[in-house]
Amino acid sequence: MYFVTGTDTDSGKTLISSALLNLATRKTALAKITVAKTTEAKTTEAKTLGVKPIASGCIETDAGLRNSDALSLIEQSTITLDYNQINPIAFKPAIAPHIAAKQQGVSLTASGIVDLLPLEALNSAEFALIEGAGGWRLPLSKGQYLSQSVQQLAQQNDVGVILVVGMKLGCLNHALLTQEAIEADGLNIAAWVANQVDPEMSEIEENLSSLKELMTAPFLGYVPYLSEPTAINAAVHIDNSTL
Repeated sequence: MYFVTGTDTDSGKTLISSALLNLATRKTALAKITVAKTTEAKTTEAKTLGVKPIASGCIETDAGLRNSDALSLIEQSTITLDYNQINPIAFKPAIAPHIAAKQQGVSLTASGIVDLLPLEALNSAEFALIEGAGGWRLPLSKGQYLSQSVQQLAQQNDVGVILVVGMKLGCLNHALLTQEAIEADGLNIAAWVANQVDPEMSEIEENLSSLKELMTAPFLGYVPYLSEPTAINAAVHIDNSTL
């Protein structure tokens, strides 16, 4: 199980999460087909699941609030759950979740978010991820942070953190500070991905080279700025063999 965080809001967490789910589904399915051909066993669909426990900027629909990030994860997951299990905390305003919660009189806590996760389904998946909101130190309320949910979850589950570095001016500082915070919280950074969010970023190769030297976790790949940012278009730039 993995928790996907980013160096900032709009670093590309959903794009990379969706790409990783797409890769895991195809890779596992291919492996099962290979085994089936060898052993004459029947192939079964790869079990993958992505969830986004908290999201802002949701849209009103006849079925209730829906978040585009959560819907992208649903599209790339093969395990089917009710929407409210994928995205249990949804706010309409596109603002920081703790501000939206305060406006609505909702109490957000780290343990409360863990309680809302579909852990049985996540643990049964061959590849599962939880996409965070904002960056690593997203506040929930006074003294409560989303990162504390990951710490609590990791006490009883094998959880690795995947860091998405939004490639833009200032990303080196953001990446290193986030890495320091994750490691200080006692969690393992399983891997990191570079995702270009600024199409005009200069010296991209030099920045990538610096990050590869300074980051402590395995590098999964560099996703260039995509005119069509889809899961499959991003997946071709990622090597998930170390996960």
